[in-house]
Amino acid sequence: MKVKDLMTKSIASLNPEDTIEQAAHLMKQYDIGSIPVCSGEKVIGIITDRDITLRSVAEGENVKKQTVREIMTSNPVTCSPDTDIHDATRIMSERQIRRIPIVDQDKLIGMLSLGDVAVNSGLGRDAENALSDISEPCVPTM
Repeated sequence: MKVKDLMTKSIASLNPEDTIEQAAHLMKQYDIGSIPVCSGEKVIGIITDRDITLRSVAEGENVKKQTVREIMTSNPVTCSPDTDIHDATRIMSERQIRRIPIVDQDKLIGMLSLGDVAVNSGLGRDAENALSDISEPCVPTM
């Protein structure tokens, strides 16, 4: 099975000069936790709800003025639509990521999430293994 068979094709994206507030509104509107950042149609970054929390809000930044470019992860891991789904989940596991933008000839065409994999009855074990590797426990220092 290929990534194109499971990916979400209707996706929101942001420009690098959009504000953190705009990113948060899009996440709320579409009930999503990460959004690709594009220059034209090319993916140049990704921003997550966790990025907003840790790199903006917790730092006391003004979300109405701070831009997505300031806190996004640049050069995110991407996959092609023809990537085998097992390879994609292995990449997610190794890189400890839950979502991958799908690009075709530098153009954003979809997103693949662990959720997309998990709801496919034949791929539950792949999703479980990836999530297990991604969700390594952490002991907070006080």
